[in-house]
This record gives sequence, structure tokens and C-alpha cells, in this order.
Amino acid sequence: MNFWSVIYDLCQGFGVTLRLFGLTLLISIPLGLIFAFFSMSKFKPLSWLMKMVIWVIRGTHLLLQCVIVTFIPSVLLKIPNKDFAAMIGLNSISTLQFVFVLIAFSLNYACYFAVIFEGGIKNIPKGQYEAGQVLGLTKRQIFFHVVLMQVIRKIVAPISNEVITLVKDTALARALSVTEIILVAYEKVNKYAVLSPLLYAGVFYLAFSGLLTILFHFLEKKIGYYEVT
Repeated sequence: MNFWSVIYDLCQGFGVTLRLFGLTLLISIPLGLIFAFFSMSKFKPLSWLMKMVIWVIRGTHLLLQCVIVTFIPSVLLKIPNKDFAAMIGLNSISTLQFVFVLIAFSLNYACYFAVIFEGGIKNIPKGQYEAGQVLGLTKRQIFFHVVLMQVIRKIVAPISNEVITLVKDTALARALSVTEIILVAYEKVNKYAVLSPLLYAGVFYLAFSGLLTILFHFLEKKIGYYEVT
């Protein structure tokens, strides 16, 4: 077994892992905020519907959600995945599988983030809103100029936990043949009959999770100014 060849292939797989991780966050964080607003809506049917969706998504396994998403074209649209990929301009089934996984991951984490956002917003004292109204600010101005940074300060810790969990959850993508780092590691294990590629993959995860922990700790200290006591 050539050590550097294995490391190179693991880096290639980790690149896919990082892409899935980054795109999931890019989509799920703003989507989670929208879901939180829907859940807190005074229009009860919308609020109940959103709460039901969040309950279902959080109560079922992410892997099951990935599998269900892959069946949408063939079951609901009656179009084979290969034809569906060509229809939407994707050049391969593997790219389509990545898109399916991304959709499932984004919806799943958006629901988790929605609960965190909702809790953070509801924990802001009513006096903050009243103070903004006294100053003549609109509801939008109150949220973005008075409330938002306080909410961010309160949710940094739970958000960081979810983000680090996402790093490890990306390994579930291998079930849909997305060539992320764990799938590459398993292929090397089967090829060379050694466990070291899995250990190397573990080092990748550990290093990246450690980096994220440091970044979130720095962020928490940086925005500590906005904490209201």
C-alpha cells in the first residue's frame, strides 16, 4: 500500500465531504431562519404545518430521508433517475445523487436550526422589543439592529454542536454512492485488507472538527459584547 497515494485519494474524498458540508450550511442556515419564522407565525395553519414538518424531519433518520428523496423522480414523477438527471442538465447519476443528498441534508439541518433560532428569538426579553418601539424603530429594524446579535450570541453554542455533528453526518452520503472520505477509506480497506485508511480518515475528521471548535470559540468570545445581562 502506497501511503501517499492513499492520502491523496482520501483528500479527494474529503473535498467532496467539505463541499457537502459547506453547501448544506449555506442552504440550511437561512432556510432554518425562515422555518423558525413560519413556526412562530400568528397564522396558525402555517405554524402548525411547519411544526409538524419539523417534528417529522427531526423524528426520522437522516439516512432514511436521503433514500426517500432519491425516489421522488421515479415514484412521484415516474421518471427514471438517469432521465431526470439529463432533464435538469446534470451529466451523471453520481452528480444527481450528490444533489439528492444535499437536499435531504439541507432540509434536515434547517429543521434543527429552526428550533434553535426559535428558542433564541423567544428568549430575548420583551423589554428589548419595547425599547426599540419607544425609539420609533420598525419591527424589521428592531429585529436586525436590536435582537439579531443577541440571538446569535445565545445560539452560538447549540449551532456549533449541530455544525460539528454535520461534519460526521456527511459519512451517511456513502449509502447513496457519493464518494466522500469514508467511502474512499472503505474502498482502500477492502483493496489492501488493512484498517489504516479508516484511521487516516478519522484524523481528517478530528482535525476539521478541532478547527471548527476553535473558530466557534473565537466567535463566541468576539460577539460576547452583545450579551445582555
